Amino acid sequence: MTRKLGYLVVALSLTLPSWCADKSASIIGYVRNSTGAPQAGAVVEVLGTASQVFKVITDDKGLFSAIGLVPGVYSVKVSAPAFLPTLREKISLKAGASILLNLTLSTVFDALQFTPRRGTSEDGDWDWVLRSSVNRPVLRILPDGSPVMVADKSTSTDLKGTLSFVAGAPSKGFGSISDMSTGFRVEKSLFASGTLTFNGDVGYGPALPNAVLRSSYKRRMANGSTPEIAFTVRRLSSPDLGVRNAQLEALALTTSDDVTLGDVLELKFGSELQTIQFMGRVTAFRPFGSVDAHLSPDTVLQYRYSSSRPNSREEKGFETAPADLSESDPRVSMTGFSPALERAHHQEVALSHRESDTSMQFAVYADRLNNPALTGIGEFSSSTGDVLPDVYSGTFTYEGRNLNTHGMRLVLERKVASDVSATVNYSYGGVLDLSGKAATLESVRDQSTVRNRHALSGKLSGTTPHSKTRWIASYGWTSGRALTQVDMFNTSAGQADPYLDVFLRQPVPCGRSLAGHMDVVVEIRNLLAQGYVPVFGQDHRTVYLVQSARAVRGGLAFNF
Repeated sequence: MTRKLGYLVVALSLTLPSWCADKSASIIGYVRNSTGAPQAGAVVEVLGTASQVFKVITDDKGLFSAIGLVPGVYSVKVSAPAFLPTLREKISLKAGASILLNLTLSTVFDALQFTPRRGTSEDGDWDWVLRSSVNRPVLRILPDGSPVMVADKSTSTDLKGTLSFVAGAPSKGFGSISDMSTGFRVEKSLFASGTLTFNGDVGYGPALPNAVLRSSYKRRMANGSTPEIAFTVRRLSSPDLGVRNAQLEALALTTSDDVTLGDVLELKFGSELQTIQFMGRVTAFRPFGSVDAHLSPDTVLQYRYSSSRPNSREEKGFETAPADLSESDPRVSMTGFSPALERAHHQEVALSHRESDTSMQFAVYADRLNNPALTGIGEFSSSTGDVLPDVYSGTFTYEGRNLNTHGMRLVLERKVASDVSATVNYSYGGVLDLSGKAATLESVRDQSTVRNRHALSGKLSGTTPHSKTRWIASYGWTSGRALTQVDMFNTSAGQADPYLDVFLRQPVPCGRSLAGHMDVVVEIRNLLAQGYVPVFGQDHRTVYLVQSARAVRGGLAFNF
């Protein structure tokens, strides 16, 4: 009996290590800043109880994954330039388990509140103190002497702001006119876990000032959800159309929420109620939402629904609102002096997978676009009220034919260096095109047809290590003539504006006299003025319908 028991012990000692290896655990998570923006290139260190250390880098969505971990207790430390490190401790991993973390990086201003202590002082100097533990993040000092911010406490900012001045360059009918605008953004933390934001953009048009103002409140709940409510007011100038109520004004009320269910499902949903005042009143209800199913630490299956076109300006670092009607909702055109509001419906199913430094995605989608607002360039005169000029950008909008199409998308992204990413995107789907060559502007809607097109784009993005220059360079090619983009609702890492685009954001040293920092921002869209489809206006002048108008913008952004 004793000999049999000894054989059993030896057999178990030989099989248990291999069995535990097959039941390895994993930690995946998202790294964002205090405003919820994903932080790419952050260094994530997974520290194990057995002196094990794993280092991974977050991708452009702020996602990281550490797989093949031995069951035990771990700590996760996240660090990135210009941020305090974040530490999550006592993460217990069981065999075969996978844990999803949501981590927030904060600046030193998020942890400190500079206020004078009320009391006597012989020399009269200010005494700076930390905020009370009731309403501030918790700071700790690691054994190596580096300060970290404990991630399970509030990381909302106390007060943070941005002020930017942006101007555009004239392009002689091939892009935006010379325009100037001032943007601002102010954030204030409330009740430890909430953030109140007020931002906007005010332009200098020839008539009444163009303005976009937005106020929002976001709160992180104890269950991990982040509900948000926002109110947006837009006022855009238009030339004298000879009719009353030709000023375009829009009000929008937006509600959204982000909920994580266990380690598998992540839900994002919300809606926007818009009221547009333009030669009458039009109301639109725009729901949106997505469901992410984490099939494994490196594989995600997503369903997404959207009822408005995406805005790519946030990715480029513009804290201000979109500059013109071609970049933001509501997209309005005009027919016979009557407003026509663009209404969109987009559905897609995407499967994403990551292998080391390479990410891949395959997606299929279906789009339905009613009253599409086509973008035009050029001088014209119209007595029928079918063209809506936008004096803010020097373009005009024209109502096109309804678009119903479906297509597919392939995305390949690879981190070629620690601070450089390369992305290739292939899409196939329907676009609006003209059935004839010598079309007039008045007949564009009748002569429009839906044709399938191939689209291929490449994008390089990164940050220069020493100068901290953030740059994005992309080129999007379409296989034939098109009035609209292929896969215009693409929000993946492969999303790129049509044709040649360049974006630069360069920090400028300000010295110690300023508490914040200053950035120089330059954006060039469709540098080679490609994809221009000529048509004849009512006065026999040639105007152009474009996917993206050539434009040059630049300015300064002050962050404090």
